[in-house]
Amino acid sequence: MMMEKISRNAWISYQKNWLFEQEANELMKWLIQNEDWEQRHFFALGKQCIQPRMMSWAGSIPYRYSGQTLPPKEVAPRLQQLQERIEEYCGSQFNHIVINYYRDGRDHMSLHADNEPELGKDPLIAALSLGVPRRFLLRHKNKKFKGGKRKLVLHHGSLLIMGGDIQHRWRHSVPQTGGPTGGRINLTFRKLHGEPGWCGGQD
Repeated sequence: MMMEKISRNAWISYQKNWLFEQEANELMKWLIQNEDWEQRHFFALGKQCIQPRMMSWAGSIPYRYSGQTLPPKEVAPRLQQLQERIEEYCGSQFNHIVINYYRDGRDHMSLHADNEPELGKDPLIAALSLGVPRRFLLRHKNKKFKGGKRKLVLHHGSLLIMGGDIQHRWRHSVPQTGGPTGGRINLTFRKLHGEPGWCGGQD
């Protein structure tokens, strides 16, 4: 796994063809047909909003973000096998999967960081992309930081890994696209150290 430092203690790793095209196609089709997709509400700036995408998830521990809690949900055997492959590649263990389904170019993810307390200090997060390529933007929280804007295109079957203090120093987003586009699914694998509000030592 090749790592690229983007600031002193933050890094990313991007493998464009982590899955072969046929496997990526089959996985995306399976997810669309078998996941229980929801369009959930969340809170932003004190207001309740509807997420501009569909989502699903899996894991034995509840996960809370943006004023909503994802309850425990069983991990399907196919997702468990995929998680184990990604764990081996990353050299890290995960216990929760968030799955976002961008139906077209209007669906998006606003600028944010995955820095909830239960993720612990300097969490490692792996993101597998399926479907049409979409832009992925990274912005340093300090607007004066030199080189504080990065852009990637996340391709079908690619794996992006974010590590170090990136979730504390940077934010990331998947913006809308103006032209016509097909669907995209993103699976993010992470490790929760405890239930919402956890603030203990590393385990």
